[in-house]
Amino acid sequence: MQHLDDPPLAVDRRQMLIAASVGLVASIVPFARASTSDEVDAAIRDLIGNATPRDGGIALQVPETAENGAVVPVTVVVDSPMTTERYVRAIHLVATKNPTPGIASFRLSPASGRAQVSMRIRLAEKQMLLVFAEHSDGTVNRAAAEIKVSVGGCLT
Repeated sequence: MQHLDDPPLAVDRRQMLIAASVGLVASIVPFARASTSDEVDAAIRDLIGNATPRDGGIALQVPETAENGAVVPVTVVVDSPMTTERYVRAIHLVATKNPTPGIASFRLSPASGRAQVSMRIRLAEKQMLLVFAEHSDGTVNRAAAEIKVSVGGCLT
């Protein structure tokens, strides 16, 4: 069982290198830079409850600049063995400046095989994408990436 004092989980470097070679990896920023509003904080609490998330263990594959905010490609890879003893239960995505901050939640089980999801999301403007991974032991990892948007994809 991983404890808060343990070093962060490793991320598959090969996947990150492949993603970087095709230009899909935005800079993962320190979570502290992701200033959030009360509405975003409430959305996060609705998703993860009172858990204290820790940085690391998540690789985000997103464009640094999205040409069209209506179709922003996102891939989330969480470092997890996905065994019955330890697996990722859920992956949540939150956008800090969208009209509705909660973008998506994915439920996983050991049968999923890998803790990875890919999708296209809508973003209204330049903002932070926050990702939370809930593990079966109750721990929560987090990551954040800033994405610039040329043409917004959300109506207010």
